[in-house]
Amino acid sequence: MAKTSKKQIEEDEKKVIDQLQKNCMENLDLFAKKCGFSRQKVWRIIKNLEQEKVVWGYTAIVDPEVLKKKRYLLLMKRNTQKINRKIIDILLSREFEEVISKLGITIETSSYVHGEYDWIASFLAPDIVYAKKFSELVKITYPETFQRIDLVETLFDIKRQNIFHPDANKLKDYI
Repeated sequence: MAKTSKKQIEEDEKKVIDQLQKNCMENLDLFAKKCGFSRQKVWRIIKNLEQEKVVWGYTAIVDPEVLKKKRYLLLMKRNTQKINRKIIDILLSREFEEVISKLGITIETSSYVHGEYDWIASFLAPDIVYAKKFSELVKITYPETFQRIDLVETLFDIKRQNIFHPDANKLKDYI
């Protein structure tokens, strides 16, 4: 039996990752067919990717309108001073998430970034009033951490998590 090269393994993993990003809930037989692999090989690759934390979660892409929510971005620019350890612990804890969930806020992504801003959070809120309350809560929870916080409402997602909006023609209503 021929040994599989590291390069071939990486190429196989990329095929599987591509399919996972397109539809991780797809029937495994159809998934394997699209990759050109056996069901067992795909299952083995997926389990290996999960074990190595290459894949560290799965999610559903939801339509905020159905949830009666809107999507917002919070763009945060840090002060020049070093972030206090207590603030870092709050950022990494689930406590803040529990507090904001009572406001009807769901953080979808929270990313430390390089550029004009240092932190970007994408979140769902019932409306702009709650989005502004969340923005104020961030200022209160992380005092002296951010010199500037901007709030932006997402009007329409053309593509999210590598999936095109199923009703992309709605974009014409916004433009």
